[in-house]
Amino acid sequence: MVLCVLLWSCASVPPESTEEAGSVEPDPFPFPEQLEPQVAFWRNVYGVWSRGQTALHDDRHMNLVYEVLDLPGKSDLELGYTPEQRRYVRARRERLAGDLASLEHKVLHGGVYTPREQALAEHIVEHASPLAILGASERLRSQRGLKERFKRGLEISGRYDALFRQIFRDAGLPEDLAFLPHVESSFQLHAHSSAGAVGVWQFTKGAAQTYMRHWPRLDERRDPVASARGAARYLDDALDRLEDWALALTSYNHGIGGMKRARRAFGTDFGAIVQRYDGPRFGFASRNFYASFLAAREVAGNHQRFFPEGVAFEAPLDWDRVILPGPVRAPELARYYAVPHAQLAALNPAWTPGVRDGRIPVPAGTEIWLPNGTLLLLAQKGMNDRQLAFAEEDKAIAQ
Repeated sequence: MVLCVLLWSCASVPPESTEEAGSVEPDPFPFPEQLEPQVAFWRNVYGVWSRGQTALHDDRHMNLVYEVLDLPGKSDLELGYTPEQRRYVRARRERLAGDLASLEHKVLHGGVYTPREQALAEHIVEHASPLAILGASERLRSQRGLKERFKRGLEISGRYDALFRQIFRDAGLPEDLAFLPHVESSFQLHAHSSAGAVGVWQFTKGAAQTYMRHWPRLDERRDPVASARGAARYLDDALDRLEDWALALTSYNHGIGGMKRARRAFGTDFGAIVQRYDGPRFGFASRNFYASFLAAREVAGNHQRFFPEGVAFEAPLDWDRVILPGPVRAPELARYYAVPHAQLAALNPAWTPGVRDGRIPVPAGTEIWLPNGTLLLLAQKGMNDRQLAFAEEDKAIAQ
C-alpha cells in the first residue's frame, strides 16, 4: 500500500499572541452600539459569574439584571443544578415573578407600591424604561454563570487554536472565528445539543450533509479539525449569501434562510434586527448569538484580565497526519502503521462503526491522525530495510 503523506506542524500560541506587533487591521465584526447591553451581559456570564451563581434577568432588556444568586452547596464544572440548587432558583424566580406581576398590575390599575415593588420599579426605569415594567414577569429568565467552564474551554483551545486559525486564513476568513467554539461547546469534544448538534462546532446532520466532505461514511462533526473546515465552508457560504458578518454568524444558530428573512425586513441594521425582528424561532438564543460571540472573543482575547490567576493552555496537537490517496480499511491502516487498531480508532473520532470495524473503507482524501512519531519510525524502518537489502546484495556479489 502506497500512501501520500502530509506532515502538519501544530504549534499553537495563546490567542492574543497571533497578531504581529504594530499591525492593525480593521475589525471585520461590527459592534452596533445597541448591542452593548447584550455583550456586557455575556461578558459577565463568561468571565465574571461563576458556576455557583445564577443571574435573574430580563430576556429582552439585557442590562436589566435583578439579582445574582449565590447557589447553595457545591457546583460541579460539568453537571447541572443539584436538586437543592434547582429548588432554590425556582423559589427565588417565582417570588420575583410574583412581585413583577403585582407591580405591573398596580401600574395598570392603580395601587400603593410595597417598598420592594418601589425598588423594582426604580431599578427597571434606571436600566430600561418605564414601559419595561409591562410584561416584565413573562420576560424573567435565569442564567447560570459559566466562568469555570469558559476557562476550561480556554485551556482545551490550546490544542486547536493555531490549526483553527490556519483553516480560516486558508479559507480567506477572519481567524478570530476560531473563538466560536467558546459559544457553541466550550471546546467539549462530546458536546451534544437538544437539537441534535454534535461536537466542538455543533453541526446538525442537515448541515453536515452540505458542508462535511465525507458524510455519511464519516461523522466529521466529531473531529474538531475536520468540523472546523466544515465551519469554514458554512461561514464562507453564509457571508456570500448574507454579505454581513453579524448576519452570517447569527445564521450559525438561526439558519441562512432565517437571516435572509431578517435582512429583507431590516437590511443589515443588526441592532434593529435584535431589537425588533420577531421572525419564526428567532428567540433568545438567536437574538443573543452574535453578542455572545463578541463577548467570548473579548474574554478569550484578554484572558489575563478575566483570569488573573492564569490559564494553563493545553499543548498543541503533535500527532502525525496522513491524507489517503485511495480508500483503505481501518485494520489495514493499523497494520501498515504498526498502531493498535483501538488506538488508531480513538485518534480518529469521525470514524463511524462500519469504518472502525473495517466493513466500510476509510474514504479517499480522508485525513488520518496517527500517534506522534509514527511517520518517523516508518521512515526509519524503511531505511533500515533498504540498508539490509543493500548489505545482502553486497554479500552476494562478494561471494
